[in-house]
Amino acid sequence: MNSDTRDLGPDPSLLLVDDDEAFVKRLAKAMEKRGFVVETAESVAEGKAIASARPPAYAVVDLRLEDGNGLDVVEVLRERRPESRIVVLTGYGAIATAVAAVKIGATDYLAKPADATDVTNALLAGQDELPPPPDNPMSADRVRWEHIQRVYELCDRNVSETARRLSMHRRTLQRILAKRSPR
Repeated sequence: MNSDTRDLGPDPSLLLVDDDEAFVKRLAKAMEKRGFVVETAESVAEGKAIASARPPAYAVVDLRLEDGNGLDVVEVLRERRPESRIVVLTGYGAIATAVAAVKIGATDYLAKPADATDVTNALLAGQDELPPPPDNPMSADRVRWEHIQRVYELCDRNVSETARRLSMHRRTLQRILAKRSPR
C-alpha cells in the first residue's frame, strides 16, 4: 500500500466503469495500489449487472459509454447502496452533465483525463470538503491536444470529419496531429 493511502473504511470495494480498455486497466492497477479492491466493467449493461449483484462502496463511472449513459449505472448503485461514493468521469465536461450527475447521486464529477490521485481525492473527500486542486494540472495546450485526440478517435481517425466537428481547417488539424503532445 502507498503511504498516501487513507482509510477506505471496512469495505474497500471499487467499481470502475469505462469503455476505454487501456484507461480502465491503468486506473484499476493504480487504485489497487492505493488499497481498493477493484472490479471493472466496460459497458452500461456490465456496470449495472455488477452494481445490482455486488454494489461497491466506491465507484468511478464514465458518463458516455458505447451502449448508453453511465448515469444509468449511477442510478442502480444509488438504489442498491445509497451510501456509496460515486465519481462520474467524462471527456465531455459541461455544466449540464455535471448537474445531472450530482442530482442523480454522484459524489463528484471529474473531466478526463483524470489520474488516480484525482480520482482517489474525489472518492475520499468529506461531505462538505472539496478535494485539493491537482499538484500538476495540465497546461491549456495539453487539454486542447487531449480534446482533439479524443474527437479524432471518436471519428475513427478520419481527419476531414474531425476537422469539420472541431470547426478547424483540415490542414491545421493535420499539423497538430503530426506534432508530439504538449507537456
